[in-house]
Amino acid sequence: MLHAAAASPLRLVSISSRFNVFPFPLPSNLSLWIPILYYHHEPFCSIKSYFSVPDNATLDSFDHLLQQCSTARQCKQVHNQILIGGAHHSEFLAARIVSIYARFGLVFYAQKLFDTSPFEHTSNLLLWNSILRANVSHGYIETALKIYVKMRKQGIFGDAFTFPLVIRACAFLGSSYVGKNIHNHVLQTGNQNCVHVVNELLGMYAKLGKMDVARHLFDKMCERNKISWNMMISGFALNYDCDGASEMLERMELEGLEPDDVTWTSLLSSHARCGRNQEALKLFDSMRMGGIRVSAEALAVMLSVCADLVAFNKGKAIHVYVVKCGFESHLFVKNALICLYGKHGNINDARNVFLEMENKNIVSWNGLITSYAEAGLCDEASALLSQLERSGNSSAMRPNVISWSAVIGAFASQGREEESLDLFRKMQLANIMANSVTISSVLSACAELVALNLGREIHGHVVRALMSKNILVANGLVNMYAKCGCLKEGHSVFEKIEVKDTISWNSMITGYGMNGHGEKALTTFHEMIEAGFQPDGVTFIAILSACSHAGLVAKGRKFFNMMIRDFGIKPQMEHYACMIDLLGRAGILQEAIDIIKGMPMEPNVCVWGALLNSCQMHKNTEVADQIASQILSPDLNETGGYMLLSNIYSASGRWEDSATVRISARTKGLKKIPGHSWIEVKKKVYMFSAGSTMQLGLEEVYCVLDELALQMESENHTFDDSFVEEDGEEEKLALWAQ
Repeated sequence: MLHAAAASPLRLVSISSRFNVFPFPLPSNLSLWIPILYYHHEPFCSIKSYFSVPDNATLDSFDHLLQQCSTARQCKQVHNQILIGGAHHSEFLAARIVSIYARFGLVFYAQKLFDTSPFEHTSNLLLWNSILRANVSHGYIETALKIYVKMRKQGIFGDAFTFPLVIRACAFLGSSYVGKNIHNHVLQTGNQNCVHVVNELLGMYAKLGKMDVARHLFDKMCERNKISWNMMISGFALNYDCDGASEMLERMELEGLEPDDVTWTSLLSSHARCGRNQEALKLFDSMRMGGIRVSAEALAVMLSVCADLVAFNKGKAIHVYVVKCGFESHLFVKNALICLYGKHGNINDARNVFLEMENKNIVSWNGLITSYAEAGLCDEASALLSQLERSGNSSAMRPNVISWSAVIGAFASQGREEESLDLFRKMQLANIMANSVTISSVLSACAELVALNLGREIHGHVVRALMSKNILVANGLVNMYAKCGCLKEGHSVFEKIEVKDTISWNSMITGYGMNGHGEKALTTFHEMIEAGFQPDGVTFIAILSACSHAGLVAKGRKFFNMMIRDFGIKPQMEHYACMIDLLGRAGILQEAIDIIKGMPMEPNVCVWGALLNSCQMHKNTEVADQIASQILSPDLNETGGYMLLSNIYSASGRWEDSATVRISARTKGLKKIPGHSWIEVKKKVYMFSAGSTMQLGLEEVYCVLDELALQMESENHTFDDSFVEEDGEEEKLALWAQ
């Protein structure tokens, strides 16, 4: 057969040209094997070996060929030659082929080769290490650990190359139990003094959150290298312990080791993760002044620090440094720049960085989507989400939970709750599992829409998804039930929160206050203090509002003074508005005016509106006249104030003044926004707007209203219609306006 093949030069030429996909010359002693390859393109074919076991020179030639492969196709072709030539009996070549397949991402082929290897090969540790590395490097963690277990069952023990791979797999898996077992295997095999193995153990314990074990292991090391120190510093950074990272740096320098760029990047990261951003900036300046090379990773960390701080100019300076050092090609640096500009509201710059990127990943898209969302540009964020959906050609480039949550949260925070809930439904249809941020935004939308049934459904999902203990979700549930008037259910959720935060207490206090349970709100406040929590400005807004709704004037004054005197909280506009509302509802208008006069800032529309509303409640046109100039000020272009003042005048028969106010509003282009309310019936939200007609059931609604009016009359209740504009009053206003 060999002679027949050799006697056919045309066929040989054809085969040679077929094989010349290699950009390098073939070894001369392989030329006789080429004809046999002609009909075989895939490895693992059932081919009879025509040769005896190749010599070492041939094995070296194949090894050289494998290392020179630049495509998966070339690797498969060389593998075929090895099978045909009988060189597959070489354990070394089998391990090499596994590594090359893994290099091209062909883990399936690597695994198949390993599984079909002769039994005698499986006693070779090199082959086991190759297949372990192939699986670990491509994220097949569980498969790698199963291979390790199989290896142990066959009586083969790992070496200094095996254990770093298996330990890394344990770190990814996040299992302390498995990690401890592997550590025991390290001790049993006498590899506890191998610095590379112990370094991986340090990294594993850091990822498992066991820095005390990592430190103990580090202190017992007979030999340490720079990687050992960097592992410890990055471990402290990962576990939000910047003091531990700084202490380790000092020890490192005392032992005569010079920190490198990895050390400094880890130290910067530790301070950034702990929120000690100012210290991170100082460290970065020290790093540059010391002439230490700044890595792309360090710049990305500092860009995130500048994004969190009000340090936009510093961030722009780092952007210049990024360009100067040629780090623009690093994807993670570009992503950090998008976040920097987005968090500081420079949407155009964020978009420009995004558009300049040749290669984008899901982090890039999410960065820009979040930038739009945080700026309140809901429609733009939604459009970008849709664009990502259309352009996603792989699972890694489709909208994920972060993409959806950002847009859902944007609509919810901008008062577009129904659209927020619609997006949530679309997210569910896309089979994206909601996280705590998503659920919190959806619960907020349910609270604003008073969509109790939907809120309860979300609560059921929370229980099934084992998210009940998440503080963000629990606080959202308390707020939702409180705003829906279900204080019993809200309190039940509140009591089950094992580790409450200030927001938990504030939500419960607000719930009691807005539902008229002022005394319960005050009791909850005292419980909060006894539990060791420090109230903040939001707490006192909730308390003052509760006092206002319950008519607790004296206690409201007491808490306002307590806020300043005992807790050092300076009153903000919202606190003053609550106090004006408290006093105004009680009819103490002069004291309210005195407080306004003593405010350290210019009163806004909320403060004047609270006072004007009190004037309407108590039909006090005298005080209304005093503040009319403020309401009609060019700086306060709010329709509500004009309407309130006009109604006060019309109720007292001052038609001309009422018409003057309305004409002034019309001249400024102000239009009265129709009032609206909504109700949830059978999982559907119905909205009622003043002046609009309801499409279905309007007659039934009017019938119920008539019945209620008759019942009120039978019980001697009177309806105060002094502020409802009848047709006759509208006509009078129209006459005065002419």
